[in-house]
Amino acid sequence: MKTLWQAIKVFLLFTGCTILFYYSIIWINKEYENYHRYDEPQGSAIKVSTVEEPQNEWLDRLLFFYRDGE
Repeated sequence: MKTLWQAIKVFLLFTGCTILFYYSIIWINKEYENYHRYDEPQGSAIKVSTVEEPQNEWLDRLLFFYRDGE
């Protein structure tokens, strides 16, 4: 009888922790669902990089391959 009671306690503890973990993951998912990552920045934000067209990209890549062996 004592072994059965120990097994029931372990099962209830495992089930309770599993349910708690499941609902915490759902809560975190709903919290970040409304997070707007791609909004325009607020305040005095500046652009820190520009896109530049390389002149001989294939040649640079080939030389890099020969030099580093990757």
